[in-house]
Amino acid sequence: MSILNAIFQAIVQGLTEFLPVSSSGHLSLVQHFTGVSGESGLFFSIMLHLGTLIAVFIAFWPTIKRLIVEFFLMLGDIFRGRFKLKELNPYRRMILLLIVSLIPLIPAYLLLNDFYAGLAADNSILAEGICFLITAALLFLADRRMDGHKTAKNMRYADAVAIGIAQAIAPLPGVSRSGSTISTGLMCGLKKEYAVKFSFIMGIPAVLAANLVELGDAVKEGTQGIGIGTLIIGVVVSAVVGFLAIKMVQWLLKENKFKIFAYYTLILGAIVIIVALIEMALGQNIAAFFGWI
Repeated sequence: MSILNAIFQAIVQGLTEFLPVSSSGHLSLVQHFTGVSGESGLFFSIMLHLGTLIAVFIAFWPTIKRLIVEFFLMLGDIFRGRFKLKELNPYRRMILLLIVSLIPLIPAYLLLNDFYAGLAADNSILAEGICFLITAALLFLADRRMDGHKTAKNMRYADAVAIGIAQAIAPLPGVSRSGSTISTGLMCGLKKEYAVKFSFIMGIPAVLAANLVELGDAVKEGTQGIGIGTLIIGVVVSAVVGFLAIKMVQWLLKENKFKIFAYYTLILGAIVIIVALIEMALGQNIAAFFGWI
């Protein structure tokens, strides 16, 4: 893999991981129209995800650091019998809320993982188009909500479950993880800044778990000639671009311009559905029909 190719993939990963446009949906479209399988370069993909995780840690380090400290202090209180659920400070409440938000991932992985993979790997992009429209609908609904008042102090556990369910359906190709979770948080009445923070920090264990599941296959596949320098460049670029993408999301939401992504996914979803219907009529991939692949 060339350094330019690594940089390009890192930029795409850093942008689509955090912008509410669905990285899986765009990857599925690229594979569909180029005929390139996503099975190669799995180890490199995991390293790029590591870069985006570094971006989250940098962007929200003060909060993450405090959450880590409070987690171990809370464990100490539990073992000493001093833990009181009604007397939690905001950081300890946020820890419990994050844990609750991850619960929907368990049944989703056990029951729907093969279904998600099948949709992404089928020969049609109709599902992707519909899912882009779902993302657009969520973003439009969230844009209509005024800035809420909930933070870790008064956010309900039911709110965490709702955001967790949004994350659990995010593997659908075309449904944005950040877009669906932030939008759900806003619809639950969370403050804009806190909705973004909760969404991205909640994604850390989810992304780690997903990559650990794939790590075995990645080790078997190997690095396929990817040099250590290329790997480092990929991680650094994905981290830098990911950090900038997080800041862009925060700014656009603060300036009430988040709905530009709603228009983008709406238009993209409509185009993808039209192309999918044309392909059904032709009986083949439109790129193959024109001799592009």
